[in-house]
Amino acid sequence: MKRSHLLLAAAAAGALVLSGCSSASESASTSGTVNLLGPEDPATFAPVIEAFEADHPDITIEYTQVPFDQYSNTLQQRLGAEDDSIDVYAVDQPNLSQLAAQGFLEDLSDLEDEARAATSAAQFDINVYDGRMWALSIWNSTQMLFFNRDALAAAGVEAPSVAPAERWTWEQIVDAGRATQDAGMEYGLLFEQVEAYYQLQPLAESLGGGSGITGDEMLTVDVTDDGWQEAMDWYADTFESGLSPRGVGGFQTSPVFMDGDVTFFVGGPWDVGRFASDVDFDWGVAPMPYFEGGEVATPTGSWSWGINTASKNADAARKFLEFAALDAAGNLATTEATTIIPANSEAAAEYLPGLEALGGEHTVGVADLVTYEVENTAVARPVSVGYVQFESAMNRAFADIRNGSPVASRLDQATTQIEDAWSKLR
Repeated sequence: MKRSHLLLAAAAAGALVLSGCSSASESASTSGTVNLLGPEDPATFAPVIEAFEADHPDITIEYTQVPFDQYSNTLQQRLGAEDDSIDVYAVDQPNLSQLAAQGFLEDLSDLEDEARAATSAAQFDINVYDGRMWALSIWNSTQMLFFNRDALAAAGVEAPSVAPAERWTWEQIVDAGRATQDAGMEYGLLFEQVEAYYQLQPLAESLGGGSGITGDEMLTVDVTDDGWQEAMDWYADTFESGLSPRGVGGFQTSPVFMDGDVTFFVGGPWDVGRFASDVDFDWGVAPMPYFEGGEVATPTGSWSWGINTASKNADAARKFLEFAALDAAGNLATTEATTIIPANSEAAAEYLPGLEALGGEHTVGVADLVTYEVENTAVARPVSVGYVQFESAMNRAFADIRNGSPVASRLDQATTQIEDAWSKLR
């Protein structure tokens, strides 16, 4: 999931009163310093920290940033050493099951009812492993189809609608994209995260291929069924045919759209601010497509926060965590300095109109679209203690497939690599 530091003025923040939600244990001591660890720039969490400290003068929040590319390894090392200088930490949602299985997360199951009421079903479920809840969702995400309206008009193609009921199929996207290429556009289609499971999982899901992980213990690989094969054949062909460009890495792709070189671009809400300020052609937003005759599936997920089992100030840590996740105003404050969707449903309802306004006439209807996708089409990444190894192997397979590797044999190879890695977990 793309983490952007584009500033979004949260004009709706004033509509909520910044007040902490009640503690699970009013009699517990809640004072001192709470240490928060995460990969984001300190400016991102300054608003929520300031709001919480104003409401809880006996608690101080100290935030430490670890760069994203170092975060997972650093977290494993420090938690494994029972580092009690970490109280609350950011949990990349697909990694939650591994962290819980290792004993690095406090059980928060007593907050299940509040958490279920505060967010979407997908965002609640992603924090549950082995029948217990281990973290609370802070942020959420989805994907949308951005399009170059000028390029479509030049090709005589009517632009897609933002309405979910009028969602296009991938087959329509290919036809329209090729028509714009015939009219002079360089490329027809590009995914922002061209080698990332997060963005490509819905292709297989739409064709009935599933997540790729099955079994009672979620340690059975299943990426060679008909759905996965058909989805990856289609994906490979977008590059082989020249509809999509090779040689452009993940998250280096948005400039291709901004430069006016591709008609359709699959990206996230974080792109709205960037495109609103940097794109000089007419553009719009539509729902992420699906395959004809298949299911609608869109990505979801982002970051949750959990409490370190070695924390010596777990009561105060819980106060802060509940404020940031379960209190709508607190959760909204986590997004005041970044363009990302709050996981709290009430906070999202306040936030999304501001996101829509950011793009002006280009993004009319985006608030309703995002709300619909989060509530109806979101498919979370699978919950498995082996997810980290699975994602790494699949991302390498996606890279090879888009660069010409035969789909069937490459999916077989990925299966073998994942099974070998998982043999150490069984």
